Amino acid sequence: MGDYRHPGYRQAGAEKKEPLTLEAAKQNIRIQTWVAALSVLLLITKVIAYFLTGSVAILTDALEGIVNVVAGFFGLYSLYLSAKPKDEDHPYGHGKIEFVSAAVEGTMIVIAGIAILYTAINHLLNPHPLQELDYGILLITITAVLNFVLGKICVRIGTKNNSLALVASGKHLKSDTYSTLGVLAGLAVIYFTDILWLDSAVAILFSFVILYTGYKIVRSSVAGIMDESDRALLKKMVSVLNENRRVNWMDLHNLRIIKYGSTLHLDAHLTVPWYFNVHEAHNEIDELALLIRKDFGESLELFVHSDGCLEFQCRICSKHDCMVRQHAQERKITWTVENISTNQKHNISTPE
Repeated sequence: MGDYRHPGYRQAGAEKKEPLTLEAAKQNIRIQTWVAALSVLLLITKVIAYFLTGSVAILTDALEGIVNVVAGFFGLYSLYLSAKPKDEDHPYGHGKIEFVSAAVEGTMIVIAGIAILYTAINHLLNPHPLQELDYGILLITITAVLNFVLGKICVRIGTKNNSLALVASGKHLKSDTYSTLGVLAGLAVIYFTDILWLDSAVAILFSFVILYTGYKIVRSSVAGIMDESDRALLKKMVSVLNENRRVNWMDLHNLRIIKYGSTLHLDAHLTVPWYFNVHEAHNEIDELALLIRKDFGESLELFVHSDGCLEFQCRICSKHDCMVRQHAQERKITWTVENISTNQKHNISTPE
């Protein structure tokens, strides 16, 4: 039987898929709009705090704020573009732009980290007195609270909607919060002790935190661009399939998942009884589609190739009411990430 784009995509899921996907895309854009707008406000606040205090630690926070502004608006554009429907030139949609957005944001974070490190070392070698630290601490505290709240919202909604761009923005905002807390701790110590070199030391310490955050975001975006397998996602899916396996699903193999923005594309080979007609085989694929969508959302496309079982698979088959069985069942294959991903039908020697 040839490749088949199962009816579940059009019948079981299509009526619900489009509205839910559209609503998720709109929600992503709304949140990212808040991120972009807030990044401008926070940058202005940090610049004011820097001019009030002359603190290089606050300057490092302000430099990262510039990255936040650029990344926020680029992320907003990427979410707008990824929400556009498929067209003739982009048959899989525009979701890959989110990986590009995350790569740009991560790269800019790395650049900001390097700039912060350079500035901090320069000020460490040439220290200068600070002023108005109480006002500076107050302003920076406000930015930290706002960053953390919005960052947490971004990560939660981005994870729910499978949006790498929104998750990247959230992680960036949260990392910005942590670095800001470090800056605040250093400023507090300076305020009470007048140890000026701590200002630069704090900036140097958190420049490395910022650099690591940027690296992680770039690494994640490159993995998406290169269609690297998501083992955590695969493990979760394999667990769901094992727990809800139907007796007519003799075998499932060559399973692959590709992410396009908030949409997951899954293709696999499903083995069903060889004597099933086309409609019966399609019904099994429909059930597979409904099961996966129940746990992974409507923003999912499945391309399933149906295979008829072969004689050697009787030994791993649990369909005991089969009237054409050639061999007794000797073993049940538990699906794993490893054996479900290979392009080979399972048999008695398939490892678990």
